[in-house]
Amino acid sequence: MNAIDHPLVAAYLDAVGRETAGLPAERRAELLADLREHVEVSGAHDDDQVRAVLAGLGDPRTVAASALAEETPAGSASAPGRTKLTAILLGASGVLLLISPYAGAIALIAALVLLWGAPQWESRQKLIGTVTGVAVPVVVLLGVLLGASSRIGPMELLLLLVFSLGVPVLGATLLLRAVRR
Repeated sequence: MNAIDHPLVAAYLDAVGRETAGLPAERRAELLADLREHVEVSGAHDDDQVRAVLAGLGDPRTVAASALAEETPAGSASAPGRTKLTAILLGASGVLLLISPYAGAIALIAALVLLWGAPQWESRQKLIGTVTGVAVPVVVLLGVLLGASSRIGPMELLLLLVFSLGVPVLGATLLLRAVRR
């Protein structure tokens, strides 16, 4: 039996996979591929050899803790604070744009800078956050360009407020859920 197909190796890799659930998907896959390759090149064939190779790699919790420590820089203790700040700025940007365009624009720009500079979100999640944040100014700009500002009644104003609050808050909520996973 090839070492990589050994049940002990499968159990070991599963344990490391569970323990590294907090890593970004790419980094986690890279770590598991590295461990798999190390076992494969070891040439272990029987149970004792496989156990020795796995013991040399270390306990799955220790391997996971090392990988998680490498992923989170020592100075990033404020990352949870930045995550919340990003979500708050993104969620509030839509309504702020309607109340005070300058304050809303500043909040949106700050949220997008924090979002794209943050390592805890993948590109897809950053794109979703960007689209939900930019949706309000785009809709408002289209309304102005199409001359809808002269025909805004109470129902249209209510819909605009719901959209301006709902879409950015939805984006912020999706970002916070992604961080918790």
